[in-house]
Amino acid sequence: MIESPPSLDFKIIDETDDYAVVDKPPFLLIHPTKPNGTRTLWQELRGLFAFEIAAGGQVSIVNRLDRETSGLVLVAKKADVARRFGLLMQRRQVKKEYLAIIWGWPEWESTVVDAALDRQGKHQHSAIWLKQMIHPSGAPAQSELHVERRFVRSPGRARRPGALPDGLHGAEMFSLIRAIPRTGRTHQIRVHLASLGHPIVGDKIYGPDERLYLRFIESGWTAELERHLLLPRHALHSGRLVIEGEHEWTSPLPPDLLEFCSGGW
Repeated sequence: MIESPPSLDFKIIDETDDYAVVDKPPFLLIHPTKPNGTRTLWQELRGLFAFEIAAGGQVSIVNRLDRETSGLVLVAKKADVARRFGLLMQRRQVKKEYLAIIWGWPEWESTVVDAALDRQGKHQHSAIWLKQMIHPSGAPAQSELHVERRFVRSPGRARRPGALPDGLHGAEMFSLIRAIPRTGRTHQIRVHLASLGHPIVGDKIYGPDERLYLRFIESGWTAELERHLLLPRHALHSGRLVIEGEHEWTSPLPPDLLEFCSGGW
């Protein structure tokens, strides 16, 4: 069953003269990538903050999220504020936490992945230009991971077989993970979780088969993709954003991910 188009409405959860904090829905692009008129958060905010821009302001998105990733985005409305936030990011004084739904039950409760990342195409053939891989010559990358909850779903909801504890045969195991990136590399959390054997549910690139991403580009979301991926987007949500010593913002799991978790037992 092909789902109806998702809502691209975003919410501003905090705003001052200097910045705004936006709760971004999945599927809303941050910046324009092609001159095709696709709606983007940057363009929407430029319209919303037209008065501030006319008075010399700007729209600078501090922490970018992938198109399918939902959650908190910090936006500077002035050039000096954007520079300040940029320096805080470099000093790692802007802390980010994500919630992710992964396949399987990890053997650990908490772990840290310390594995450098580089673009895969630099080292081996890759049909996806942006795909990252773990490689010693890449940029240092560290992710702190914590299991928040383990759950199973019935075979009517999850269609892939898996190794299960006694008494759970015919179901599929999943976990809700809290991920804290200590560095900010492209696709970092997605690659690190996949390297542990627990890819994020719905991940077309780092999930069961990267060819699913190519099929998605060609044909869009299909029943076949749903059978393999379960969700039409990767289950990753920016749930907490902190400027050390100043501000903290949180965002709960959005409805699609909450429903996936609540559908388990």
